[in-house]
Amino acid sequence: MRERAIEALSGPFFRDRFDAGRVLARALEDERHPAAVVIGLARGGVQVAAEVARLLHAPLDAVAVRKVRHPWQPEYAIGAVTPSGGVYLRGRNGLTEAQVAAAVAAAQNEAEELDHRLHAHRLQLELAGKNALIADDGLATGATMVAALRWARSRGAIRVVAAIPVASTQGVALLREEADQVVCPNELMDFGAVGIWYDDFRQVDDHEVLRLLDEAAARGTTASNPSA
Repeated sequence: MRERAIEALSGPFFRDRFDAGRVLARALEDERHPAAVVIGLARGGVQVAAEVARLLHAPLDAVAVRKVRHPWQPEYAIGAVTPSGGVYLRGRNGLTEAQVAAAVAAAQNEAEELDHRLHAHRLQLELAGKNALIADDGLATGATMVAALRWARSRGAIRVVAAIPVASTQGVALLREEADQVVCPNELMDFGAVGIWYDDFRQVDDHEVLRLLDEAAARGTTASNPSA
């Protein structure tokens, strides 16, 4: 890991999120299973997850995880939420209970609205009795991934795997307390921002997420018949 991190300083690891997904899929070969379902953190993580799902011949879905933002430092996340009330908080960070509650409520509204847009014409995939492979494009603190892992467990997943192409060592350590398995090809001591490890890290919109979900649904039987 240390040697890989030193090499990475000369340039990004991945061309784009699809490239990262292909790298991640190779690292996830041991998780190939008829009961596997791939879930991408919306929005950017869905591009990564789409390649994982395609190459592992698994169904694809998305989870609307939103950061709980510090009211005075919007770029700083004090936690994350998922639809239907899932909340993970790292701490109050000097905020009162009322301020935290307001930040959580704002994030929860965002998560519910995004979830409605992504699943307005498509039911969420069933996770009960499944192996949930939860994928994102990268991980610094781990808050959004922890929220997603807990969401998957609350929906009955019997195995929960955190899958990220690049992450901080601190974030990975946190995930190991939550997931049955953490798969991360590039774990770095000096991480910085997720986007520096990509040549192309443009924002992903709802239309792109819906396109990828539609493409995965159209593959249909490939989840149960890899030769299709």
